Amino acid sequence: MLATYGGIFDGEQKLVKIAALEEKMAAPSFWDDQQAAQKVISAANRMKAAINPSKAFNLEVADLNAMYELVNEIGDNSERLSYEQEVIDLVESLQLKLDALELASFLTGPHDACNAILTVHAGAGGTESCDWADMLLRMYSRWAERSGFAVDIQDIMPGEEAGISSATIRIEGPNAYGYAKAERGVHRLVRISPFDSNARRHTSFSSVDVIAEIEDDIDMDIPEAEIRTDVYRASGKGGQHVNRTESAVRLTHIPSNIVVTCQNERSQIKNKATALRTLKSRLYEKMLDDKRSEMEKFYGEKGDIAWGNQIRSYVFQPYQLVTDLRTGIKEGNVQGVMDGELDPFVHAWLRAGGPTSRKSAGDREFGDE
Repeated sequence: MLATYGGIFDGEQKLVKIAALEEKMAAPSFWDDQQAAQKVISAANRMKAAINPSKAFNLEVADLNAMYELVNEIGDNSERLSYEQEVIDLVESLQLKLDALELASFLTGPHDACNAILTVHAGAGGTESCDWADMLLRMYSRWAERSGFAVDIQDIMPGEEAGISSATIRIEGPNAYGYAKAERGVHRLVRISPFDSNARRHTSFSSVDVIAEIEDDIDMDIPEAEIRTDVYRASGKGGQHVNRTESAVRLTHIPSNIVVTCQNERSQIKNKATALRTLKSRLYEKMLDDKRSEMEKFYGEKGDIAWGNQIRSYVFQPYQLVTDLRTGIKEGNVQGVMDGELDPFVHAWLRAGGPTSRKSAGDREFGDE
């Protein structure tokens, strides 16, 4: 049985591609075009990062098989028992690595390896939803940090009374988009409202949108005439201005009415460059949606930010339970989830087939809770 582990993740096609890229890199004229050379190097590094864990896994399996054969040849029972325990420990550690490799095998999308741009919007529910959006922003920041990703707040708009109206963060790291895209959709909260003097139970909604930060090699030129640029002073969560100069930038793509903002840098030039990159990413995602003619998979999947369109419910009262309505995964440790323990939901969604795993929220809402 142990022998069946070996060769599962050979990645022969990637090895062939890596060899072809390395051949290009060895050419005397490789650095004549530095921009093109950097793209080739980046592509080679991404492929190596994807295949190296598989190669290391296969080597460990080979060592395990050798140890297994050695144990079978030992005649002394006491010595054999000690080696058997070592084999068991190795099998358990390899099982964890196999699970990680299995998850990585699901990240086959053209931009899964890219960084992610995640946006939280408050929906139906007024102040409650703004507070809920703020809680979600914290949850995703914690999840990203737990996963070893870097988090950069690009823009944040405070709510009128509490929380945030919207916020955009950039999640940087290998396969950040591949994992974060599982969170796209409407998230529903049920709790006793801290803003209600009568301590009544309230339901709030917020939406989460996730797009890939497209690479520089994507051919997309946006005419300057199609972009309206507005600058203003950056503000914090309380609405106070944090900069004395107009460093924050808002870009509006006039034909599509897509708006992006960035205020995380003190430099207007840097903020504009970041906002332009985000705008290109959003336009590219929309272009892909239009080509697929299946809007439900991406933007249309969220629908209205209200009842009946949620992908996950977070119930704080009268009991504590988080239920993913697409996969059926439930978690009673609500505080753990809000502290960023999202991997069970993300992994289940990937294993279930991603967007194809979505089921009708209305069909499952009451039975699952």
